Amino acid sequence: MNSPQVPVSARRVTWLTLFTTLGTLVCCALPITLVTLGLGAAVVSMTSNFPFLITLSQHKTWVFAFSGGMLLLSGWLLYRPNRHCPADPELGALCEKSHRWNRRIYWVSVIIWCAGFFAAYLALPLRIWLDK
Repeated sequence: MNSPQVPVSARRVTWLTLFTTLGTLVCCALPITLVTLGLGAAVVSMTSNFPFLITLSQHKTWVFAFSGGMLLLSGWLLYRPNRHCPADPELGALCEKSHRWNRRIYWVSVIIWCAGFFAAYLALPLRIWLDK
């Protein structure tokens, strides 16, 4: 029997959301965390080997806005009203299983986005405020 098919556009949005939130983590959270831990040389090595990281960090507002928009769209697709699985027991079970995995991937993406947002926008002001 065929497995239930999630619409291709919904699948693409889910994976695109995961990769854009990982982009926020790589562009902003990882370098700040490494520098905070005293590993500035590792950041220099990363940016010399992957120069696109500099471009991403220069446009971090757009990166976060785009990935946040993707999270909103993905969340709407995941939790939209009138979402239902097929009545067939086997197809319904597969549908629920895939929906469970989609929710897990979505919430991992939200956590990654929040960690990146904290590191990019809140960590330094918070540290300065605490040092006063």
